[in-house]
Amino acid sequence: MFYETKHSSRDFFKSLGLNFNPFKALIVPRPIGWISTIDENGVANLAPYSFFNAVSSDPPMLYFSSGGEHEQDGGEKDSLRNIRQNGQFVFNLVSSELTKAMNDSASPAPRAIDEFEMTGLTKSPSRLVRPPRVAQSPVQLECTLHQFIDLPPSPSGKSNIMVIGHVVGVHIDENLIVEGRVDILKAQPTARLGYLDYCNVTQSFALTRPNWPLEEKPKKS
Repeated sequence: MFYETKHSSRDFFKSLGLNFNPFKALIVPRPIGWISTIDENGVANLAPYSFFNAVSSDPPMLYFSSGGEHEQDGGEKDSLRNIRQNGQFVFNLVSSELTKAMNDSASPAPRAIDEFEMTGLTKSPSRLVRPPRVAQSPVQLECTLHQFIDLPPSPSGKSNIMVIGHVVGVHIDENLIVEGRVDILKAQPTARLGYLDYCNVTQSFALTRPNWPLEEKPKKS
């Protein structure tokens, strides 16, 4: 199957035998950016973003991308609005135990709603930034804003904005550290697949980067 991305209508994908645009089901699994922010009145916000990842290790930097408007109140979504106000946010890792709370925090609640309180999560104060951390999360990264990047809008005119943050503080649950390394399988991180599907990371394997030139492959007899 091949198609050009200039075609985006439901009818077009139906003609290919697809019920939906498959793009988001092809770049998987995607780590979930569970982003906590705080507004000028001290109201905390917590929201998951499936377009999220690290972009640099030295200096440590990450990004998340937000599209569309606030469903209840219009204008920018709370995360973007709050970061524009104070230039700070926190990434909270979604472990398997936090999957339901993460999904609940995606509810399009009014601006005045604190998603920590709505989901029963505990706030933990950050060291270097104002937004609180999810106390139950095994990893939290305190971030300051590096840059907003306006991406092309959707065909329907919805905005797409990339937020790049500089990680200034790292919190790791001591239970994840085994023999000097982070054993992330102990957290079983939740990742996004396509459609309404998710997965948990429960297995890993190691590969050693090969030297150059590559070893000659054995010839078939």
